[in-house]
Amino acid sequence: MKRYVVCGMSNRALGMFIKPMLKTFSDSCQLVGMLDVDEVRFEVCRQQYPETTEVPAFSAGEFDRMVEEVRPDAVIVTSRDDTHVDFIIQGLRHDLEVVSEKPMAVTADECRRIMEAEEESRGHVNVTFNYRYNPYHMKIKELIDSGKIGRVTSVDLNWYIDTYHGSSYFQRWNRYREHSGGLSIHKSSHHFDLVNWWIDQQPEEVFAYGALNYYGSDSVHNPRKEDGRHCATCDVKLDCPYYTRWNTRSNTASVQDDHISSDMKRREGYTGYRPDKCVFDSDITIEDTYTAVVKYSQGSLLNYSVNFSLPYEGYRLAINGTEGRLETMEYHAPSRVPFPVQEQTIDYFPLFGSKETIHVVEREGGHGGGDPVLQEDIFLGENPKRPYTILSGSWDGALAVAAGEAVWKSAHENQPVRVEDLLAATEVMKGRGD
Repeated sequence: MKRYVVCGMSNRALGMFIKPMLKTFSDSCQLVGMLDVDEVRFEVCRQQYPETTEVPAFSAGEFDRMVEEVRPDAVIVTSRDDTHVDFIIQGLRHDLEVVSEKPMAVTADECRRIMEAEEESRGHVNVTFNYRYNPYHMKIKELIDSGKIGRVTSVDLNWYIDTYHGSSYFQRWNRYREHSGGLSIHKSSHHFDLVNWWIDQQPEEVFAYGALNYYGSDSVHNPRKEDGRHCATCDVKLDCPYYTRWNTRSNTASVQDDHISSDMKRREGYTGYRPDKCVFDSDITIEDTYTAVVKYSQGSLLNYSVNFSLPYEGYRLAINGTEGRLETMEYHAPSRVPFPVQEQTIDYFPLFGSKETIHVVEREGGHGGGDPVLQEDIFLGENPKRPYTILSGSWDGALAVAAGEAVWKSAHENQPVRVEDLLAATEVMKGRGD
């Protein structure tokens, strides 16, 4: 029976890790400790999962005491992004296994510190990049590894975040770079990790542009320049298209996502936490639009873009190789798309030949069916019958964060940024990508 503690009682912690430990993997896993800055979050967990009523709770500064008293084997880190580094390193110093939500940290320097701590520890780090576990993404990996398109030469990846999801980042702590690293890290690290994993190469150099186009005080959608508003009490919310698109005049959530209403009310009870800050505040320090070109270690090139305020959510992907091309498009959260959407398939175009359409068996569960399979790898060990490695380690986490930081730095400095410069090639780094 493996003993787990959880640092950060976030909604993700409850649904992604605590629930399966209690309901699905209870024969092999035991939750023995919870840690957070806010006691209210413990009460929310206990109300939702009465099985945790007797699980000891600790404040954020009591990590050492927690380990001493409950003797865990592993720690799951699901706190705010900028706190990951401290909890991960503390876990490694106690020789614990560490499972971290993405991003592993908010800067490349923090990633370097984590890897240095891991070198000195009997523990190790895994990062939960659940996008890898989406069945379409696993199939793309299999197709590339089989040599179906030959040597990968270039990748085109355009990611779209809709006005519902995109605006949520600007209502919460994510909108401050010091807390999230910016969306090129908090969100795009998912995307960079996918490409790194698909093509089995390391990002070397990045050139990028970024901008704040939709949110902030200068937005064309801002009904009135004024800081400090909140959706719950705003007197101009019916003039805000981001509000009226997803809410009725009676201030109830859209029927497509009516579970959000109760979840929002629950979060508003957290100490000092407001998930409904105005997306037009002037203190926002991140961008909502990026484009980037990434050069990889074996010569592949990535053309990447992400936009956090679009009419629908999903992505378009094309992977080109010396023997052919793969294409796919996904519409995420189809209940929020205001038009019919087609089934996702993968199209294979051989360089000399006719098109082949590949259908993929879908799975139940969050993130396109990826979450349940990731949970199995975390709590039962990685599936030994899988022909490729999929569970991410600290090096994978570091490369994804460093690529995201390079995007922001390049956009800010208007020059190319080398990823290895951000990771500061120390003795620990040497040989990591060999």
